Amino acid sequence: MGEHWVGYIGNLQVHWDTLITMWVAMLFVIIASLLLTRKLSVIPGKAQAFAESMLKFFMGNLSSVKDGKKHIPIVASLFLFILVANLMGQLPLKLIHLKEGEFASPTNDINLTAALAVIVLIYYLYYGFKEKGIHAIWHGFSVSGIIMLFVELLEMITRPLSLAVRLFANILAGEILVMVMISMFAIALPIPFMLFEIFVAFLQAFVFMMLSVAYISTAVSEEH
Repeated sequence: MGEHWVGYIGNLQVHWDTLITMWVAMLFVIIASLLLTRKLSVIPGKAQAFAESMLKFFMGNLSSVKDGKKHIPIVASLFLFILVANLMGQLPLKLIHLKEGEFASPTNDINLTAALAVIVLIYYLYYGFKEKGIHAIWHGFSVSGIIMLFVELLEMITRPLSLAVRLFANILAGEILVMVMISMFAIALPIPFMLFEIFVAFLQAFVFMMLSVAYISTAVSEEH
């Protein structure tokens, strides 16, 4: 548990198990999105109604953000990808034996969660500078301005770090718990823990999304 199938692309070290499951999760989200929206009509069917309810969910969470609709693509992509990636840890992928590592949730790899956090960091910094220019982090040549500059720089480091570590730690800990329960007891006994981990998968995707929304809102808000 926690070990990975290590390989190389040139001089770059990669975790093949994470890459494969990550692409599977992305393809699932892309294909599901295309199927849900391929035949749009004024009177929606079940698939379109579900897609519209998901859109309303994201719009509701961005309602307090300035120009919130423009941020729906990044927020929806993060939530859906992380949710699918988290849930993959509850599939019997461990039955596929590898020489190194194992197929599990790609979000149990700190490299992936860190990459997602960096994407959020770059995104909200871009819109922060676009809305406010240098004033997004710099508040003038004064004692308070210099102090706030250091505070902002510290937050730039801790925000993505907290996002990455929180998601990684919760998913990995949940998978370890389920595996321990399966190894110690009968197959049926860990089912309550697996159901709880499904709830955690939804919760962690939601928390990551909401924190991302909060950071974007802070970056584009008129008062900083």
